[in-house]
Amino acid sequence: MIETIILIRDGRPDLRHISTSFVELQNLPMQQAIRRFTRLTNAFSKKLDNLKAACALHFAYYNFCRIHKTLRCTHAMEASITNHIWTLKELLS
Repeated sequence: MIETIILIRDGRPDLRHISTSFVELQNLPMQQAIRRFTRLTNAFSKKLDNLKAACALHFAYYNFCRIHKTLRCTHAMEASITNHIWTLKELLS
């Protein structure tokens, strides 16, 4: 990372509460789960569309199918986006 630029996009948030922590909470599991983001591997994406698809699939699984240990539900359930844990079949259909 080279720099951080804080831009207020909506509303008037308190600048003391602006943080990269929320982004980093998504980045770490992504780097651990998707082999394309780890070093010393040959599982890289030759096409940008394949990388985008891998990321989208990871985030969909992470937010809709995976049960968070402390929440005891999925992130999507906690955000009231859905009312049940999705199966892989449901996610891919």
